[in-house]
Amino acid sequence: MSSWGSRDRIGWRFHIPEEDGMKTFIGIDVSLASSAICVLGEHGQVVKRAQIDSEPEVFVAFLRDLPWPIETIGLEAGPQSQWLRRGLDDAGFEPVLMETRQVKAVLKAMPVKTGRRFAEGIARWLAHGLFQAGPRAAPVPVPVPEMRALLSARKAAQKAALDIEQSLRGVLRNFGMKLGPAGRGQGAL
Repeated sequence: MSSWGSRDRIGWRFHIPEEDGMKTFIGIDVSLASSAICVLGEHGQVVKRAQIDSEPEVFVAFLRDLPWPIETIGLEAGPQSQWLRRGLDDAGFEPVLMETRQVKAVLKAMPVKTGRRFAEGIARWLAHGLFQAGPRAAPVPVPVPEMRALLSARKAAQKAALDIEQSLRGVLRNFGMKLGPAGRGQGAL
């Protein structure tokens, strides 16, 4: 029985390596709303493509439904990549975060730059062994990134409050009014 024969909506024929236990390489191009995924067999054939929501639970469900053993999962580092990597790590997968500048440099020769093509390029890069992951850093505990985000938001809010206060002082000065000492709920108009 031939393992060739599956067609996608464009009419491409995909190799189905279920019978031969072929290892697969997965490239993921992450964007805000949805992510493009390309699954390559070890001989370079596209075995599956998908466009899925950029949520860790959706990624895990997609990867668990694949009938083939996964050799490597690669995704470009970006704003959502840390969150998605943590979700995949928690589910038992070991994704590789690829530096954005390296990915862009390797894929810059592509004539058409779409998420789908980037995902395929990442998967091909992994399949050909051109990308070697460095030593895997220990996962950052969950509270550290969250604390960093909260402190950044607090600093932005403090800066905005100070900017508003200074703007009010400048406007009121034109009318001969002076704003008393303000800050931490002590001042009043």
